[in-house]
Amino acid sequence: MRVVTFGEVMLRLAPQNHLRVRQSIPGSLESTFGGGELNVAVSIAFQGGTSAFVTASPDNSITDCLIQEMGKTGVDASLIHRSSEGRFGIYFVETGANQRGGTVTYDREFSSIAVATPDLFDWDQVFEGATWFHITGITPAISQSAAQLSLKALQEAQQRNVTVSCDLNFRKKLWNWKANSKPIDLARETMQSLVPYVDLVIANEEDADLSLGIRAPESDVEAGELNVEGYRSVAKQIIEQYPNVKQVAITLRESLSASHNNWGAMLYDQRQQQAVFAPCDAAGNYASYQIRNIVDRVGAGDSFAGALIYALNTPELAAPETAIRYAVAASCLKHSIQGDFNYSTRSEIEALMSGGGSGRVQR
Repeated sequence: MRVVTFGEVMLRLAPQNHLRVRQSIPGSLESTFGGGELNVAVSIAFQGGTSAFVTASPDNSITDCLIQEMGKTGVDASLIHRSSEGRFGIYFVETGANQRGGTVTYDREFSSIAVATPDLFDWDQVFEGATWFHITGITPAISQSAAQLSLKALQEAQQRNVTVSCDLNFRKKLWNWKANSKPIDLARETMQSLVPYVDLVIANEEDADLSLGIRAPESDVEAGELNVEGYRSVAKQIIEQYPNVKQVAITLRESLSASHNNWGAMLYDQRQQQAVFAPCDAAGNYASYQIRNIVDRVGAGDSFAGALIYALNTPELAAPETAIRYAVAASCLKHSIQGDFNYSTRSEIEALMSGGGSGRVQR
């Protein structure tokens, strides 16, 4: 297993202890690194896999800090292009609580990856030894250049017969680089040109609609009401429209408040022509994890994607029903961890899969 992920990493600035940004500036913000594709690579590395992250980053001391941090996580940083163009992107995240939702403010225009061009990267080097390539819908949203770069990366992966996954990850605040285009229209136009290169599509409960125009019947995401069985139909429609897609994974989040979410997922396998859900009760019926005191939900979807990719590349975890249980357990644990990265190990994830979710101290 060698998983290569591609995208942008940002400096994450966050108030501490559930403070709001307006309470913290002037004052102090906690600085860490985060970004969907790096989050995936970190999850894979912590669980025992081999991963590398590809990006363009400014040639400065912040990138030095990033590479140092990646070394701690075990992710290969050798494919980072240190650029003389652009800047280091930033995002501010305000953690929600109870009925107050979290908010994200981006400051990433003209970042190094946003202005990067395909000729910056040695694609033979990028894909040397790679068995899997992962991308998201976030990077093509930040600029037209990044969208073109994303398409080129997918084409290079396909030419080398590397398995490709894409997390659709619709971000309304980012899809604004084309004049006179609504974010949802630009997202659909762009993502519909990328998905034909993808083997595994990953989405949350609303991404398929916002990115591809495929909607689950009888679901109201804003109200936290999901027709779980309706997502079986969504997966089938994705595969019908994109015959190259072999599997579709959809996370199922019921948001009762910012602090209380129900969490699960579905994996549809084209070859088996069936969907499997997780978690399930003793009778085999879908029964979501009830997460009542969320520490930080940012990065939970990325932790799901990373764990799913790891499981599908690990023989004893690769069966669809096992892989989805593993991925959901991993991402459930991420809700208890501050920051973008999921620091959960394989043994911790498997303990939760086996019913060890009491939270007792391990001595």
